[in-house]
Amino acid sequence: MARIVRFDHIGITVADIDEVAKFFVSLGLRIEGRADGLEGEFLETVSGVPNSRTNILMLKAPDSEVGIELSSFEKPEHGPGQPYAMANELGLRSLAFEVDDIVAVISELDAQDYTLIGGLGEYEGVWKMAYIRGPEGLIVALAQRLS
Repeated sequence: MARIVRFDHIGITVADIDEVAKFFVSLGLRIEGRADGLEGEFLETVSGVPNSRTNILMLKAPDSEVGIELSSFEKPEHGPGQPYAMANELGLRSLAFEVDDIVAVISELDAQDYTLIGGLGEYEGVWKMAYIRGPEGLIVALAQRLS
């Protein structure tokens, strides 16, 4: 049986690609590339969305080859999604990042009006963790390994 070779990226459809990219860059991800106005047979075949045009931006974290692909459709217009879905709702609920100073990251994000969903928790003296509600309702899990 054929097998996966490697994990490449996660795709997220967003309304405002620049705002969401700014959020992830503020967390320390870097922009790897951007392509605007993609359309045509390939996109329609792969996505299954006829007459579509999209903009794509790829982000990567330091020391990782796994990317986050943001796409924003110019046509057809995106659907509403569930921007305030909670962690117990079905579907992709969060992206998780290990950080070096969770309190500082939370403070920096709070200054940008991205707030905690719950609180800052500690798990068995090993991890501090929190969920942040990012742009367009994205849930980002932040975790700091404790010494």
